[in-house]
Amino acid sequence: MAKPFASSADLTEKVETLETLDDGVYALTAEGDPNVGAIEGEDFIVAIEARATPAAARDWLSKLREHTDKPVKYLVLTHYHAVRVLGASAFEAETIITSATTKKLIDERGKEDWDSEFGRMPRLFKEPDEIPGLTHPDITFNDHLSIELGGNRGQLDLQFCGRGHTAGDIAVWHDKSKTLFAGDLVEAQAALYTGDAFHMDWSSHTLDRIKAFGAEKLVGGRGAVALGQADCEAAIEQTRGFLTGMIDNVRPVHEAGGTLKEAFERTHVALEPKFGAWPIFEHCLPFNVQRLWDEFDGIDWPRIWTMERDREVWAQLQD
Repeated sequence: MAKPFASSADLTEKVETLETLDDGVYALTAEGDPNVGAIEGEDFIVAIEARATPAAARDWLSKLREHTDKPVKYLVLTHYHAVRVLGASAFEAETIITSATTKKLIDERGKEDWDSEFGRMPRLFKEPDEIPGLTHPDITFNDHLSIELGGNRGQLDLQFCGRGHTAGDIAVWHDKSKTLFAGDLVEAQAALYTGDAFHMDWSSHTLDRIKAFGAEKLVGGRGAVALGQADCEAAIEQTRGFLTGMIDNVRPVHEAGGTLKEAFERTHVALEPKFGAWPIFEHCLPFNVQRLWDEFDGIDWPRIWTMERDREVWAQLQD
């Protein structure tokens, strides 16, 4: 019997945990579902990531409101994927911020990505009829943007560190608390999704720049918060190991003139012992291998995922 498509059969609700990482620094994790966060300014909040729907975002905000009633002034989106951005309207933020490249990706493929991710992970799309449309930023930047938090709360530095999980990912650094919100550039004991990725860039200089922050608290895109510099570095190196493991197994099949399915099977065998039990491993690996294969074919800019292409690749790479 064929495996259920992606995470379409994953209907179990996850336990959400709000952690206070420092004074006014919050992260919400959910057993491998997408993480979100927030940092208090003197009289406002900077929210980080928006979840898949307004209803899902309100669930997060209701937990945050147990700690602060400050209004959300800024909503920072680390990248464009639907599960991270379509809940933006719930925040009633004055300003939505992304990288300039993320805006380009939203304009180019936002609707296709919305349809694709809804098909892959329907459980994350709580009350999807409330989504008002694509989320578009008010402010964009190329390399770096700072947000002064006021009072004694320091500043946030929004930094493009190189192509990685997408072409436009940014990291959010709070130097005062040594906290890094890395988006999906880093996962802590959760598998990677690399279907829109730049594997060689990401596994080398992009992660090197992430590591250079010297974070003592790291909130990745999924999985537990890493606490302490050693654990933060371990999460970064675990992410690198997943990427290099893929590269080391797909490359030789491609160079030998093998098939995409042979590359997938070899990669699955190699990665499954270490990463197979982690969230979304089985969900993501077919799409990951297809994207990496495209890179070895010389396709630099990722092809757009559609519902039809999702299912075609999935069917091609299952037994």
